[in-house]
Amino acid sequence: MKPIDLRSDTVTRPSPEMLAAMSRAEVGDDVYGEDPSVNRLEELAAEKLGTEAALFVSSGTQGNLLGVMTHCTRGDEYIVGQKAHTYRLEGGGAAVLGGIQPQPLDFETDGTLDLVKVASFIKPDDIHCARTRLLCLENTMGGTPLPLDYLGQAARLATKHRLNTHLDGARIFNASVKQEVSVQAISRHFDSISFCLSKGLGAPVGSVLCGSREQIQKARRWRKVLGGGMRQAGYLAAAGVYALENNVQRLAEDHANAALLARGLAEVEELEVESSSARTNMVFVKMDQEAAGRLTAHLKKQGIIIQGREDIRLVTHLDVCRKDIASVLEAVKAYFARGK
Repeated sequence: MKPIDLRSDTVTRPSPEMLAAMSRAEVGDDVYGEDPSVNRLEELAAEKLGTEAALFVSSGTQGNLLGVMTHCTRGDEYIVGQKAHTYRLEGGGAAVLGGIQPQPLDFETDGTLDLVKVASFIKPDDIHCARTRLLCLENTMGGTPLPLDYLGQAARLATKHRLNTHLDGARIFNASVKQEVSVQAISRHFDSISFCLSKGLGAPVGSVLCGSREQIQKARRWRKVLGGGMRQAGYLAAAGVYALENNVQRLAEDHANAALLARGLAEVEELEVESSSARTNMVFVKMDQEAAGRLTAHLKKQGIIIQGREDIRLVTHLDVCRKDIASVLEAVKAYFARGK
């Protein structure tokens, strides 16, 4: 029985069509700039996001680190959300490897940073202070796209204070599909954008950093320093090309399945479901930690994989179909019905 894995959209497997594209890939040595499949991916990504250039990297963590390190130098500072991936879940790379200080701020309920607070935390031009150089945002945040008008306001604030902007756009295509806008309606507000191929887009490995030619040239050098110079990477890049050409609009299916899952779980009185029509492919459920552990163990026996404690995040993706959602809802409802 195929497991139903709702832990993350990183667990997807390449489809037969994607594997076929990978097997046909033309390859060369990417460190020499001679891999045609990598070059095609980078050209396609830059074209889609409306930037001058792009760089294929091994992961979203590496893409974000390169983004920060190409905007900042040692002793500089970036402003970021307290629970943002770039601050909380990437090993402190900017500080450890770049000597760049984070200035974390609490998120608002919609995943934005209060721009008045952002402005108040920009350091003065003073020898006692780190130099504030960069504003980092994340989209989607907790599965919710940032409001489009907010992106313009953030960009204008950054311009006013001579800050660069970087977007952790791991799921930027989820945001564009949900908001029914082109991805450039989001990306145009940022100096650099990192997005993942290995999440909802379904590729097995990789992310892309997009930005100006000058910045991408810097990033290419830092990628090599960090050990990220890949050789015949075209086999992986071909999966990314297939994903961008075939798997973007189908993200709407994941969003619809997440909404169906949220509605069904909300019928279980023992569960508190954070329901929002703005969410994309994520459902958040609150429950007692001990009860969550028992539910997780029970579902695992049914071939359904979830994780979390008091907050359980359920993520839909291309390996989860509508029939799977029905199976999950049936299993959860049956579990709680046992005690009644």
